[in-house]
Amino acid sequence: MAVYTEVSDQELATFLRDYDIGRAVSFKGIAEGVENSNYLLRTDRGTFILTLYEKRVASEDLPYFLGLMDHLAGKGIACPTPIHGRDGKALRELCGRPAAVIGFLKGLWPRRIEPHHCALLGEAMAKMHLAGGSFAMTRENDLSVAGWRPLFEACCKRTHEIEEGLEGIMEDELARLEKSWPVDLPTGVIHADLFPDNVFFLGERLSGLIDFYFACNDFLAYDLAICFNAWCFEGDGSFNVTKARRLLTGYGGVRPLDKSEIEALPLLACGGAMRFLLTRLYDWLHHPEGAMVSLKDPREYLGKLRFHQQVKDASSYGLDEAS
Repeated sequence: MAVYTEVSDQELATFLRDYDIGRAVSFKGIAEGVENSNYLLRTDRGTFILTLYEKRVASEDLPYFLGLMDHLAGKGIACPTPIHGRDGKALRELCGRPAAVIGFLKGLWPRRIEPHHCALLGEAMAKMHLAGGSFAMTRENDLSVAGWRPLFEACCKRTHEIEEGLEGIMEDELARLEKSWPVDLPTGVIHADLFPDNVFFLGERLSGLIDFYFACNDFLAYDLAICFNAWCFEGDGSFNVTKARRLLTGYGGVRPLDKSEIEALPLLACGGAMRFLLTRLYDWLHHPEGAMVSLKDPREYLGKLRFHQQVKDASSYGLDEAS
C-alpha cells in the first residue's frame, strides 16, 4: 500500500454519493507497500479502505481481483470484500484512476513472527487454495519466471548501485531458473504476496488475509515458497526451520502436498526469492519522486536466494518431520 494520487475532500464526497456507506468523517493515506494509492476511510457508518489502482496494476485484471475476494468471502475465507455501489458495481473511477471501496478487516499483522503464526498461516493458505478451486476466472502470473527477465533487463546496468557483482549473480540464477522451472505441478488460485503485513491476527487467532492484487493462477506450492522467504527468516538472515516446519504442517493438515510439489520446493523457493529481489530492485531504482511510499531493500532477498541455492531437498524446510 502507498499513496501516489491525492484525493481532495470534494472529490471524495462526490465519489461516496454512489454508495450507501455514509458520510466521510476521516480520511488518511496509508504509506505501507508499493503498488496502489490506499486510504483509510472512516464514515459515520463504518471503516473502509479506499484504493486507487495505479498504472502498474492493469485495469483488465481488476475484475479478477475483486471477483476473487467476493468468491473467497462467500466460501468462508476471512478476507476483505469489495463494497458494491447502488448500481451494483464495485469498480468505478476517482481522480482518473480505477477505484474501489473495500471492507475493513479487523486485526494486526505480527511484528514478531512466532512458529504458531506460521502454522495458522499454512492452514489458512490451504483453505484459500481449496476455496479458489471453484473460482471461474483465471489470471496468468505475470511475475512468474517468464516475467523476470524483462525486469532484470530494466535494472541490470544499475545493479552496481545496490551491490557490486549483483548483475552477474542474478544473470546466472535467472538462466538456471528459466531452464529448470517446473511445468506440471498442481495449479490453482494463489495469493502470491502473503507477507506478514497481509495477514491479520486477533490475539492467537488468524483473522484474515488481505491485499489480493497479485493473486493469480499458478503452482499452489509456489505460494508456500513465497512464504518461506517472507516468514521463515530471522532478522540476522538465518533460516528458521521450526517456522518452516510449522508452516508446512499447518498447510498439509488441510491440503497434503504431493511428491512432485515436495521435490520442487527448493527450486520454487529460489524463484520466490528472485521474484522479490527483482521487484524490490526495480522499485528501488525507478520509484516516482515525491511518492509517499516505503521502499524495501532488495539485498535482503539476495541473502535469501543464496540460502535456497544451497538447499538440496525439502528436508531443509523441515518437511521430513512434518510429513
